[in-house]
Amino acid sequence: MLLLPAIDLKDGQCVRLKQGRMEDTTVFSDSPVDTATRWVEAGAKRLHLVDLNGAFDGVPVNNSAVEAIAKKFPDLPIQIGGGIRDAKTVQAYLDAGVTYCIIGTKAVEDPEFVKDLCKQFPGHIIVGIDAKNGMVATDGWDKVSTVSAIDLAKQFEEAGVVAIVYTDISRDGMMTGVNVEATKELAESINIPVIASGGVTNMDDIIALCNVEASGITGTILGRSIYEGTIDLAKAHEFVDTFAERMA
Repeated sequence: MLLLPAIDLKDGQCVRLKQGRMEDTTVFSDSPVDTATRWVEAGAKRLHLVDLNGAFDGVPVNNSAVEAIAKKFPDLPIQIGGGIRDAKTVQAYLDAGVTYCIIGTKAVEDPEFVKDLCKQFPGHIIVGIDAKNGMVATDGWDKVSTVSAIDLAKQFEEAGVVAIVYTDISRDGMMTGVNVEATKELAESINIPVIASGGVTNMDDIIALCNVEASGITGTILGRSIYEGTIDLAKAHEFVDTFAERMA
């Protein structure tokens, strides 16, 4: 189970939102690089970055912060989402040292775009599916579509997508526990690895996800829990490593 610390970027700061609401923001740090360093020192093997301004504006806004983190940790895999709507943006992020680009809104609006990106940038494209009550949300979670998360994910099974980041937006930032059932249902419905997101609160959530890892859930994103200290990232890494050894 891969543990991915989230660094959500808004106006150059590291923040956390509740249910994706830009007006409900908690600022945790003015230095994205310092925040990244904190999680790397706690054992992070990959970072999950989100350009929140970009998600709403449709174009990268905090790319300078992303580039600074990539430059600081050139050997660390980084995935970035938020405002990636064209191949030029993907190329720019890869050139800056980012490993994976997450396509969200554009994946709903134009699935063929994702398939084309997978051909152009093989091994570098992740699809982000944000859902409320099983239905896909777009535009920074501002709109809920009529497309189900499972139906959308199935469209990318043969495209070469590296993973699906699945977020239950009703739980994101709320510290109410991860939606294990919905995440497991998605993972069992497709042949693409799934990364769980939204609501991870304490070690019970990580244990629950580890117990269903065989369904195809390969990682989880940790946000408010590690910033507020309900999960100690270093200890969480020790647990998942021990769990993996026990299951091997």
